[in-house]
Amino acid sequence: MEHQRRSAKRLSLDSDTEDMTMLLAPRLAYFAGVARTEHVTRAAQEIEVPQSTLSRAMARLEEDLGVDLFTRHGRTVSLTPAGRTFLASVERALAEVQRAADEVRADAHPATGKVAFGFLHTMGAETVPGLLQAFRVDHPGVRFGLVQNYGEAMIEKLRAGELDLCLTSPVPDAPDLVARRLDEQRLRLVVPADHALAVRKRVRLAEAADETFVTLEPGYGLRRITDDLCKEAGFRPRIAFEGEEAETLRGLVAAGLGVALLPPPAFPRPGVVELTVTAPRAAREIGVAWLRGHPDTPPVAAFKKFLLSRRGTLLPA
Repeated sequence: MEHQRRSAKRLSLDSDTEDMTMLLAPRLAYFAGVARTEHVTRAAQEIEVPQSTLSRAMARLEEDLGVDLFTRHGRTVSLTPAGRTFLASVERALAEVQRAADEVRADAHPATGKVAFGFLHTMGAETVPGLLQAFRVDHPGVRFGLVQNYGEAMIEKLRAGELDLCLTSPVPDAPDLVARRLDEQRLRLVVPADHALAVRKRVRLAEAADETFVTLEPGYGLRRITDDLCKEAGFRPRIAFEGEEAETLRGLVAAGLGVALLPPPAFPRPGVVELTVTAPRAAREIGVAWLRGHPDTPPVAAFKKFLLSRRGTLLPA
């Protein structure tokens, strides 16, 4: 057929898959409707488009593909072998589009939607479970996708659209983000139970200048805070071990492998003593962040409002 030769030439000149997808996608539902009814008039009535529009769309689809999809018998049509092959893939594609549409609508439902929520590892044992429990009193059907990570990794996920909100520290300051301070958490100098400082309740950080420290890895907010506090106290910490979780660091301290600046534990840890740091003031701010200009679904908006209402009471007393 002449139109097949023209189309084959067109396809050879324009083989980019994305371009072909853009070309064909708007006509796939029309094609499936005609294939299902085997009648252009009835398909046009079901799809609610003019018959002439549908006929032109099918002719253009065949021209773009360079393949006859239908055999025409007056007002009725039947699929060619190529049409049947194409229909099987089209039906799978349309079903996947429908599934995706159903999923995003379900995630945005005010009562049963989903929130992608990130938070620091140190907030996973007590703070976040308590927040979710309180929020679900009034929103029992809202679902959560929870991600525990360090601050910079969560900011990357916010920017990538993988998170709606995150609790992090330090509170980020970037033009593409909105961040609100929610609370402050005092840090303690954690020492082994048999350490010389263990008999004390309070300590100046400068008194630990000669100690070996165990810390989180570079890139973690708490590591940056530790480095800054030690610098303010007049020394650079001598670091023996770097880890990814505060409780792992507590275990290293209990084993006598160093001291650490850490937030309070969810539960007391044997083998360590936690000292109040009197100078410099050792604390970290906890805040909630989200992507500027990113539209909120109803469940995300509700949870954001809830978090902001917890200013000053976010952390357990």
